Amino acid sequence: MAKRSYKTELGCIACDELGELGAGKPNWLVETPHLLCAIDTHSLLLANRSTILLLSWSDNSAASTPLKIRPDLSPIDAESITALEWLAFGDNRVIVAGTSSGYLLLYSLRGDLIHRQMIYPGRVLKLRVRGTKKDLIQDTSSEEFCLIMPGVIARFDGSDVQVADYRSNCRLCNLEMQNMLQKWFEEAQSRFWDQKPRSQDSEDFGNTDVKIPYQLWNIGKNGTCSDAAITGIMPPPLMEQQSSQRYYCAVAVGEDAVISAYRLSESKGRSLVGAILSKVVPATFSTLSSFSKLIWRSEPSPPKKSPKKLDQKPQPFARGNLDLNVTLLVASSAENLMSGKDTFYYLNMERNASCIASSLTSLIDHPRKGEKLTLSPSGTLAAITDSLGRILLLDTQALVVVRLWKGYRDASCLFMEMLVSKNIASSSSSYSEPSKSDYCLCLAIHAPRKGIIEIWQMRTGPRLRTISCAKGSRMLQPSYRFGASMSTPYVPLEVFLLNGDSGQISILNRTLDS
Repeated sequence: MAKRSYKTELGCIACDELGELGAGKPNWLVETPHLLCAIDTHSLLLANRSTILLLSWSDNSAASTPLKIRPDLSPIDAESITALEWLAFGDNRVIVAGTSSGYLLLYSLRGDLIHRQMIYPGRVLKLRVRGTKKDLIQDTSSEEFCLIMPGVIARFDGSDVQVADYRSNCRLCNLEMQNMLQKWFEEAQSRFWDQKPRSQDSEDFGNTDVKIPYQLWNIGKNGTCSDAAITGIMPPPLMEQQSSQRYYCAVAVGEDAVISAYRLSESKGRSLVGAILSKVVPATFSTLSSFSKLIWRSEPSPPKKSPKKLDQKPQPFARGNLDLNVTLLVASSAENLMSGKDTFYYLNMERNASCIASSLTSLIDHPRKGEKLTLSPSGTLAAITDSLGRILLLDTQALVVVRLWKGYRDASCLFMEMLVSKNIASSSSSYSEPSKSDYCLCLAIHAPRKGIIEIWQMRTGPRLRTISCAKGSRMLQPSYRFGASMSTPYVPLEVFLLNGDSGQISILNRTLDS
């Protein structure tokens, strides 16, 4: 009886162009430093510090010729490619790269530079594309594209935002990135018959004047992070009035704090409650103190010299100031309070126009260090690997670790969906495709030192299967596709396996009986 492999072969990407990235050596895919990978439908991206290689495979016809993209990087700053991902808007796909100098680069499938934008001076650690649709479980829908840097997270909004106007409800579409890409693709079709050769990074292709708006938060209060993610929308702080403003929850992992959680404010200033507590409460205590001294006829204390104000450097996250006038009924002094002469004071509170990140909680457990973070599709679960060979399953809503695995050094995790019920798996092949409710969320753990992939049912379910894999393999997963409607057939979360030594690409089967 033949042994089951629990995976299906899709194609092979072996070619001569892989030699520039280090292919030919055993385990080159996992041992080559600064090697990045990103997968999409029948396409694979590989990149080192200076070159991006686009490969494709097909089941029926021959694959297209590999494409090399060499971005124009700064030799003075020793700029290099540090992050790689796909962006899919409907039928259009874009290659996204982040650099060590904080630049965001967008390329077409022909290697043409579409957009180049400076985000923040720092190394781009990771690019994350995520989206949730409104259904019975999710109250709101959200689509976003995030850049992760040491202590910094930048968010690009890719969905329609519903806001309430004081006169009527209006709909604001924050689709600057999609509109810019759509305009570029239309212009590219008009230039299709132009035979004049142009370089990949020509200014005729790349649009550097258009700036895509984004939000920037400082999440370095508990130390620099090695990975982070925005898990979703969370309720406003205590005593904060309900408004159209959104608050996001972000989870970060790093060396100083294994896990850190933050509340990200969409507003460009601190909350009204925080401003009142910082301005009004000291003024009230000062008035009461003067009144008590007048009653008890205490000797006036000698006036203290006010400390010299230090020159404060503006934070790079600030974009300007917005004044907010709050009317307070307070007594100007104890004498006016005794005589009944109440006066009004207008307290001007400056609201910093930078996006605020408030620390919620942190887990500091030296010498444990957080390394990588993987988020579930709904954002309610996060799998975190640390330096001690453990995997923590975090509930991002309660901010509690609900499960722990030990003995998985150098492991990587990806969430996937499987048909656990045998009745559903057998009926889906003969009648119709299974729906979203038929799938069960699982966690695939790749243990490279053991040479296996384990699939565990979430949250506290058993281990469903163990799959053997080659030593020089890496798990990959396609990114979220923007603009997917509810009417389109549901595509479950799948996990691909790339064998670097043979070049074979496989997909893990979604049913237990296959």
